[in-house]
Amino acid sequence: MLAYIVRRLLLIVPTLIGIMITNFVIVQAAPGGPIEQMLAQLEGTAVEATARIGGSGGEGGQQQAATAAAGDATSRYRGARGLDPRFIEELERQFGFDKPLHERFLQMMGNYLVFDFGTSYFRDRRVVDLVLEKMPVSISLGLWTTLIVYLISIPLGIRKAVKDGSRFDVWSSAVVIVGYAIPSFLFAVLLIVVFAGGRYLAWFPLRGLVSDGWAFMPWWQQILDYLWHMTLPVAAMVVGGFAGLTMLTKNSFLEEINKQYVVTARAKGLTQGRVLYGHVFRNAMLIVIAGFPGAFIGILFTGSLLIEVIFSLDGLGLLGFEAAINRDYPVMFATLYFFTLVGLLMNLVGDLAYVAVDPRIDFEARRT
Repeated sequence: MLAYIVRRLLLIVPTLIGIMITNFVIVQAAPGGPIEQMLAQLEGTAVEATARIGGSGGEGGQQQAATAAAGDATSRYRGARGLDPRFIEELERQFGFDKPLHERFLQMMGNYLVFDFGTSYFRDRRVVDLVLEKMPVSISLGLWTTLIVYLISIPLGIRKAVKDGSRFDVWSSAVVIVGYAIPSFLFAVLLIVVFAGGRYLAWFPLRGLVSDGWAFMPWWQQILDYLWHMTLPVAAMVVGGFAGLTMLTKNSFLEEINKQYVVTARAKGLTQGRVLYGHVFRNAMLIVIAGFPGAFIGILFTGSLLIEVIFSLDGLGLLGFEAAINRDYPVMFATLYFFTLVGLLMNLVGDLAYVAVDPRIDFEARRT
């Protein structure tokens, strides 16, 4: 087993590098980089900025020489027409675009190896500090959503498998289908309209993770206030997440219930509960439990973007969205690197969970 873990850890390195190279090339080739974003922001004050940076250029001959040395620097960026080329060069140095593409990538990956993720272009803060600041919101959404989804889906899936074809199975399947068909963001809007003062009731807050003055509340009131704010966002995410897991649990149990060892156990006079939870549960839950790490990562890093926007929750999803819109490359690539690394490690954890649930599985015997 140790050799298998070592091989998987070594495989993470080329996989991570390949993902980073692919995204780096695609993002660099896309129009509208950080320099264009900065020029757009400075459009109203570009004359002032140009005057400050180019004002110490000296005589006209030096100005012409600097312009000639800059070449077509201004023609490479939208919105740069008419600006001093030395101003564009200063922006390139500021954002690191004065270096070749491969050199920028190697420098970035070298910094990432020591977890130096740089500074945000447009927030002027260390990326690590930004991620750590936003992470509690996303972790809260991910943990609560994953926990509640599993608490609902597993018992419901088992019940549906036991009552397969019954009236309960039919109407619960209808509920599952409706929950699967409604996007989480649309259900979030519905919850706001009904329960957050949108049109009918005002039982829950509309935005934020905690109330103003939360730090001055007693500890028990802080917990209640936090849960009060998390109710609607988590409910919106649970509705879209429990359907697939419910059907996976049902199908897993149905497959095991019809096997010969279950028939034999029942023939020996074992009770339904003993057969179900003493024999079927471990085999049927193999896929469900082992998929927990991947499910949590998916909910944490990809499932909460629109929910964070709708409920004004300043988390990782919103941070990544704003970084993509603003072409904030340090935030984009640092979060991509970190989340990809965590995702690859969670895949390994998922494999180890298979072994923990069913010791008969031996990855060491596989030579793939």
